[in-house]
Amino acid sequence: MTAHIEIQGLTKEFGPYRAVNGLTFSVAKGEVLGFLGPNGAGKSTTMRMITGYLTPTSGSVRVLGHDIVEERLAAQQHIGYLPEGAPAYGDMTAGEFLRFGAAARGLSREAAEKAVAGAAAKTQLASVLDRPIETLSKGFKRRVGLAQAILHDPPVLIMDEPTDGLDPNQKFAVRRLIESMGRDKAIIISTHILEEVEAVCTRALIIDRGRIVADGRPAELMARSSFHNAVTIEVPGDRAGEAKASVLSLHGVAEVRERRLKSGAVRLTAMPARGTDQLVEAVGAVVRARGIATSALFAEEGRLDEVFRTLTTSDALATSPGAADASEGAP
Repeated sequence: MTAHIEIQGLTKEFGPYRAVNGLTFSVAKGEVLGFLGPNGAGKSTTMRMITGYLTPTSGSVRVLGHDIVEERLAAQQHIGYLPEGAPAYGDMTAGEFLRFGAAARGLSREAAEKAVAGAAAKTQLASVLDRPIETLSKGFKRRVGLAQAILHDPPVLIMDEPTDGLDPNQKFAVRRLIESMGRDKAIIISTHILEEVEAVCTRALIIDRGRIVADGRPAELMARSSFHNAVTIEVPGDRAGEAKASVLSLHGVAEVRERRLKSGAVRLTAMPARGTDQLVEAVGAVVRARGIATSALFAEEGRLDEVFRTLTTSDALATSPGAADASEGAP
């Protein structure tokens, strides 16, 4: 795969505070990279440096071969950027704002109208193109921001919380759009919604306090979870003790975690001992042998949220005097 984004030793300092500390990674055509980290980890700072809106203290960013500092405009021509908050001119209509964006990108009037219509269709904005942006809901404003980012069909997309403010149906539609665009673009998505990473990202990169702490496919990261290959069953409350004892007797089960549901049923999760690959058949068989009915039985792939918590600090801002946030907003 061809690397559309190449980052080497990227560092950003705000006075004595180092917000981003020597990041090195690349994103190839066909990759959708989930860019994760706790508040204050340096995500937005990194994205602003990649897009040329913030100058690195040291290190380099190249977009399709163009250095973002030395050849900023040439690099930015290849980028679509959806920043946090999706700033726009509130007194413009959505259509006017998109036409303005198309003109700024150098599109002819005919090409601009075609681009606006295409972006509006992809982001489901056709019904509000004639309405002032300031009158739109948060979800529609976010989609206007997304539409301007994809107007010129860029080979690189950088998006900060692209589904923020969207309802579940809108989130689903935007995720499918990102998934389809990801086949021939290099996309970086910063998000706090871990299910979004599992749904659309081909790769996940986690940073903490400005450093990379994990980089791999979502399935690879979930395999680092203690829940990887765990087996969960739901049983009637009055049979939970018997079921738990039976499952605990199995070879390869390290412990059984128990949670009572509002329905009265009990959810039991058999945690695998180190080196145990498959438990689901054995768990199902031992419960059936006892004549215990199960309303659910499934093996777990792992839990990305657990891996995230394990790898990151609870509050990266605790060591910061706030210099980075004061100068450019929370990373």
